[in-house]
Amino acid sequence: MSDPLIRELENYVILEPGKNEKFLNSKETLLWLECWLNKFDILPLDLQCKNSLKEAAQHLLDTSCDLEIKPGFKVQWYAVRLKPPGQ
Repeated sequence: MSDPLIRELENYVILEPGKNEKFLNSKETLLWLECWLNKFDILPLDLQCKNSLKEAAQHLLDTSCDLEIKPGFKVQWYAVRLKPPGQ
């Protein structure tokens, strides 16, 4: 997510294999990511330098839109606008 405007959006669509999409706000999305990260025995290399799961989740939210949990199983999140601009 390199576009700084995308960080102004406060809602995300969450995609998990075999489940219906769901919409979460930023805080809920961070908690959702933390829960997934907590399931790893060893964090992915790019997240191992983070001081906490919260920091790792924030890094993912700021820089990525997917996380491979295991081969063939990936969770995804995308910033979305639920209301038209100016409302």
